[in-house]
Amino acid sequence: MFRNLLIADSGKGHVEEMVRMLQDIPSLKRARATLLHVVPEQSKAQADDHRADAEALLDKANERMGLQADSVTILVREGDTKQVVLKVAEEINSDLIVMGSRGLGRLQSILANSTSQYVFQLSTRPMLLVRDDLYVRHVNRVMVTVDGTGVGDDALRTACELISEIPGGTLTGVHVVRQESTPTRGGRTRADEILDAAVQRARGFGVELKPMTSFGNDIGRAVCAAASEANADLVVIASQDRRPLVARGLVDLDKLLGGSVSDYIRVHAPAPVLLVREPERG
Repeated sequence: MFRNLLIADSGKGHVEEMVRMLQDIPSLKRARATLLHVVPEQSKAQADDHRADAEALLDKANERMGLQADSVTILVREGDTKQVVLKVAEEINSDLIVMGSRGLGRLQSILANSTSQYVFQLSTRPMLLVRDDLYVRHVNRVMVTVDGTGVGDDALRTACELISEIPGGTLTGVHVVRQESTPTRGGRTRADEILDAAVQRARGFGVELKPMTSFGNDIGRAVCAAASEANADLVVIASQDRRPLVARGLVDLDKLLGGSVSDYIRVHAPAPVLLVREPERG
C-alpha cells in the first residue's frame, strides 16, 4: 500500500491527529515519513531563526504523531508552500501526500491562495486531505465511490487494502444514480450490477463490501450525503486528469472554481478524503 509518506505540517489543523490515527494500520505504521514544513524566503538571519523554529515545531509534531524515530525525516524548506510540496513529493517519490485543508470552495480557494487546493489539482500522487473543521476519528468505517466505468478500480483496491488491516473495520461502496433506472427482467437495475461487481472484486481482496445506492443529479452532494449516512471515518474517491499531456502541469481553472466532483467532496465531505489518482483509460 503506502510506504513513503509526505506529511506537510503547518502546525495547524488536524493533520497530526489524522496521522496518529493512521498508526493503528500496521502497514502505515511501518511506512517511512517525511515531515515537511515550509518557511518563506527571506534574509539569511531571518531564515536561520525561522528554520530553528520550524525544526522545533516538527520535532514536537513528530512526538505527538507517535512516529518511529528511525523512519522519520524532518525537512524544512524555503519557498512557496504549494510549489515546495510538489517538488519534495517528486524528490522523495512519495506515494501519499498528507495535508490539511481549510475547506474553502470555489473562488475562495483562489483568493485565499489555498495550498491544498493547488496541490490537489497538480499532483498525480494519492493525497489524504484533512479539513481543519473536522473531528478526526479512528478509521473503522471506510466508504469508497464506485462508478462502474473502471475509473475507481485503484480506489477500490486501496480501500480494500486499508480495511483488511483494521480489525472489525467495515467498507461501504456507494454508487450514485442520477435518475431511476428501469429494472431488467430479473428485477435488477444497472446500479445493482455495478455494485455486485464491486462486491465480487472486494471479495477477491478478502473484504466484504456493503453496497449502497445514493440518488441525486449532483454526484458530489450525493456522495457526501452517503458518507454521512454511513458515518464514514474516511472517504476514498478516484479522479482522472483528462487534460492533454501538454496541459497537465497547469492548474485546471474549471476544477479550481469548484467544477469537479472530487473538489466538491474535498470541501464538503464529513470525513477526511483520500484521493486516488487513476490513469487515463482509452
